[in-house]
Amino acid sequence: MNPEGGFFAGSIVFIFFACFGLVFTIFWIWMLADCLINESSQGNDKIIWALVILLTHFVGAFLYFVVRRPRRIKELGH
Repeated sequence: MNPEGGFFAGSIVFIFFACFGLVFTIFWIWMLADCLINESSQGNDKIIWALVILLTHFVGAFLYFVVRRPRRIKELGH
């Protein structure tokens, strides 16, 4: 068994997961910024969604993207 082969395979796995994490973090920042900039200041929706996104990271960002963002775009147009 070649020791360098194991290192190479491990490096590829590490790079894959690092890129995966980077994409998720960029998505998380995008959804947090979208919430803070575009949500209406009426009521507590902005605060609640911002806390959900902040405290649950990718899960909260994904929920915001799927549940709230389409509804906000339909209601407010942005």
